[in-house]
Amino acid sequence: MNRPGPHNCITDVAGLKVGSYTDRQALCGCTVTLCPAGAVAGVDVRGAAPGTRETDLLDPVNLVERVHAICLSGGSVYGLACADGVVRWLGGQGIGFPLDDQGHVAPIVPGAVLFDLGRGAEFVPPVGPDWGRAACEAAGAGPVALGCVGAGTGAVAGGMKGGLGSASEALESGVTVGALVAVNSLGSLLDPASGRFWELGLELEGEFGERATQAKELPPWPPQAEPAKNTTIGMVATDATLNKAQCAKVAQMAQDGLARAIRPAHTMFDGDTIFALATGERSLPSSPGVFGPPEATAVTEIGRAAADCLSRAIIRAVLAAEGLGGWPAFSDLSPRQANPFTRNG
Repeated sequence: MNRPGPHNCITDVAGLKVGSYTDRQALCGCTVTLCPAGAVAGVDVRGAAPGTRETDLLDPVNLVERVHAICLSGGSVYGLACADGVVRWLGGQGIGFPLDDQGHVAPIVPGAVLFDLGRGAEFVPPVGPDWGRAACEAAGAGPVALGCVGAGTGAVAGGMKGGLGSASEALESGVTVGALVAVNSLGSLLDPASGRFWELGLELEGEFGERATQAKELPPWPPQAEPAKNTTIGMVATDATLNKAQCAKVAQMAQDGLARAIRPAHTMFDGDTIFALATGERSLPSSPGVFGPPEATAVTEIGRAAADCLSRAIIRAVLAAEGLGGWPAFSDLSPRQANPFTRNG
């Protein structure tokens, strides 16, 4: 039976820590996932307007196997600077790709940004390396703060307030899978026919709460001249042992969870980017079969769980968000009047 991990957050994956820096006045922030021991990584970029760093390095044909952090940030192209602070912080801890026998290292920190410019006190927020460093210093292995924090501070999702979300799943094999996401989408999380979340049925152990079942009137979206200010960015992770190609496949499958929870997704105005990490704390289950390698079934199950976790994390992000910057929270939306002629009311 499917169940979430102890924190129902990506930090249920052994070897990961998450920290955020939030600037409420700027309506912007960043979120960093640290993997001090290193983690094998992959990435899948589906949106047509991405803002990314070090994604080419994750191609399975390229040299470096492990990354040491993933940086998610607001601030659009300016937000890429947050990763510089993460690199400096990790370097100061001696964490990184070894360069010589003198202890010099090169921390590997891929990242992605979302567009939240113009939503805070100034059009361009004061985002920079100090934000990334502060997020590292705040990182911990416990529950992750959700909603209007970190990279989700200024996020807007289909006309209502977006935010930062996380979820996890403990598989019967003993493997754990988790997701972390900043939801800032052009598309909506709500089915216009029912006024309810598209992926409400994925809920585990009442994690969404009773208010998530309320049918809502969808906010008008997008307003004039808004459709370029989007992008959902995030990551999935597992404690299983995967190679770079398998991580890339898991990231690819996880994008299906994004596309199920947000419609439309991967548009010309989104830069949807999902990373995948494998910390290697557990051996990958093996099931010999006629087709493919013996690990294929286990990778498929991890990819399935990653997609489901990402969908759930997206919903949790919006449920945890409060109305901010003039955008209503989910709880602020008007309830939909029952319609006796539709099954979903």
